[in-house]
Amino acid sequence: MREINVNEIRKKIAGLSVQANTVLRDDIEKALQKAVSKEKNSRAKGILKILLENAEIARREKIAICQDTGIVLVDMEIGQDINLKGGDLKKAVDAGIKEGYSRGYFRKSVILDPILRNKGSDYIPSIIYTDIVKGNKIRLAISPKGFGSENKSRLKMFNPTDDKEKIIKFILDTVRNAGADACPPFILGIGIGGSFEKAALLAKKALLKPIDKRNSKPHLRRLEDEILEKVNKLNIGPMGLGGSTTCLGVNILDAPTHIAGLPVAVNVGCHATRSATAII
Repeated sequence: MREINVNEIRKKIAGLSVQANTVLRDDIEKALQKAVSKEKNSRAKGILKILLENAEIARREKIAICQDTGIVLVDMEIGQDINLKGGDLKKAVDAGIKEGYSRGYFRKSVILDPILRNKGSDYIPSIIYTDIVKGNKIRLAISPKGFGSENKSRLKMFNPTDDKEKIIKFILDTVRNAGADACPPFILGIGIGGSFEKAALLAKKALLKPIDKRNSKPHLRRLEDEILEKVNKLNIGPMGLGGSTTCLGVNILDAPTHIAGLPVAVNVGCHATRSATAII
C-alpha cells in the first residue's frame, strides 16, 4: 500500500492551475495552426492568427489565456492501492487551486450561493470527480471552465428509437445557439448513454481528451468526423464572424444505457478550452 500525503496533491494542483490557465494545450494550438493554413476567409484567417498570438503572449508572459478563468473541474483517478494521509482531500484540492490562482493573479469567478448571488470568497471551491482504478498512482486532470461556453451546453433525453440524424441535428442546433457568444472555434465534448447525469459527465470528460487522438471505436470515430464536417459548414467561423473554422475537434465518450433511454449531452468548449494533467 503506497501512502500519499494530500499536501503533495495540493502542490501539484497549484502548479496545474497556473499551467492550464497560461499554456494553451498543444493539440489545440496545432489545430489552430492547421486551421490558418486551410481557412479561405481572410477575416477568419486573421482572427485565427490573433488567437495564436494571444496564446503565445500568455505562455511567454505567464498571464491568463482568457480573463474568464472559470470554475475548476478536477478529475481524479485514484489507484486502489493508495492510502491518502495528512488531511482532507477536498480541502487540499481547494487549497491548491487557491494557491495557484493567487500565484497567477487569476480572476475568482465563483459565488458560494447560486440563488442569493452573494460575493465570492477568498478561495476557489472546485468541482471534483473521482474514479477508483487499479494501481498505486493518482492521475490529476484540471479544467478551468468559463461560462461563455458552459452556458451554451445542452443535454437531451432522446427516445431509444431516435436515430443518428436526430442526434446530429441536436448537436448542430446547440452549436447554432452558441454562435459567437461561446467564442468559437469550438471544441465539442459529447456524452452518449448512461443516465441523465452520466451523459453530462461524459461530455465534460470528453473535453479533456486530445482532439488529435482518434476514437478507438470505429462507429464513434465516423460520427465525430461527420459532426465536425457539418458543424464547419454552418459558417459561424472564428468569433462568429464567418468562415469554415467553426469547430476544431469533436470528442465522443459513450457508456451503457437503459433499454428505454438515449441520453445525449453536448459540452461546448471555446477556442481556449483549457486543461492540464499530471500523475503522482
